[in-house]
Amino acid sequence: MVSSPQQYRENEQRQEERRPTPAVALAVSPHPDDAEVGAGATLARWARDGCQVVLAVCTNGDKGSEDPQMTSERLAGLRREEQLAAAKVLGIQDVVFLDHPDGGLEDDVQFRGELVRLIRQYRPEVALSTDPDRRYMQHRDHRMSGQVTLDASFPYARDRLSFPEHLAQGLSVHKVREVLFWGADTPNFYVDVSTTYQFKIESLLQHKSQGFGRRPREEMERMMKERLAENGKALRVPLAEAFRRIEIRF
Repeated sequence: MVSSPQQYRENEQRQEERRPTPAVALAVSPHPDDAEVGAGATLARWARDGCQVVLAVCTNGDKGSEDPQMTSERLAGLRREEQLAAAKVLGIQDVVFLDHPDGGLEDDVQFRGELVRLIRQYRPEVALSTDPDRRYMQHRDHRMSGQVTLDASFPYARDRLSFPEHLAQGLSVHKVREVLFWGADTPNFYVDVSTTYQFKIESLLQHKSQGFGRRPREEMERMMKERLAENGKALRVPLAEAFRRIEIRF
């Protein structure tokens, strides 16, 4: 019996979900809080299953405030503290701040080299970031983060003659197995987060400067669970986070 395309996709998603937890994962977050919004429960699950989760925060988030009394310098400090607190909730010990200005990410050699260096240093099986191909409006930093994460994963981190200064510093080339994009219009990969969604919510509540926590916790939890429950239907599990998966084949 030949499976329908829909059945094939569903079976593929379920098979991928059963694969072993990655040993190392690199999450590339445009701003403090983006990784938690897009993949917080997945990162918490993997961390608790023994994965070394590395969080790279690309910008300092120094523009994201409507408070007329706030300054960029003060906001950057607050957001660093909030990010560290959120990472602790998720079980992430390795947090790297690249400290680009909010709104200042570019698809250029500097940023690309920074991500290639992290890939060669930590050697992740999986890289995660925000989907650069969303059809509706999104922050420019999100597009830059997603695209440069993909390019850094393949081919730059793999190629010995790309950024040879890394080799001189003792960092050898590395092949990332797959890239997962959160916030995708057309997700094709889901992770069961039925047991770790609470950590996602708790981590978001650490980002007080961004307005998380203004609504009652119960309301926030209800809204979050509704979204995750919709994703869970693809895996036939209570709650899931959704991604667009790109497998890198060599």
